[in-house]
Amino acid sequence: MVTFANRAKVSTSTTGTGNITLGTAVAGYQSFSAAGVVNSDVCRYTIEDGNAWEIGSGTYSAGTLTRVLGESSTGSLLNLSGDAVVYITASGEDIVQPSDLATVATTALIVTCLEYPRLALRSKQL
Repeated sequence: MVTFANRAKVSTSTTGTGNITLGTAVAGYQSFSAAGVVNSDVCRYTIEDGNAWEIGSGTYSAGTLTRVLGESSTGSLLNLSGDAVVYITASGEDIVQPSDLATVATTALIVTCLEYPRLALRSKQL
């Protein structure tokens, strides 16, 4: 499971495709550590470098973030230019979709009817 934090967005002067050294917070935001991220937390991140983007998960440690690609505009880890921003975000896989809720609700109803048939009949009468 990934760690989420509010309003954590920083610059990075990292170049290449390796781990990211996190820089200072972008104006109006806070650093990862100020947002409550601690060593060994796995964070979902987005990197924006010009028009290129990367979404992944990485382990935070003492101001650095490893990179494990989820998806990107290039199909691979971005080759960072040294002038990018990185922020904590949620990706589609972290969010329960409405169609998933219907499955959960239906499953719960079926289980309730099987385990508590009198309750199910009473609910139907209401």
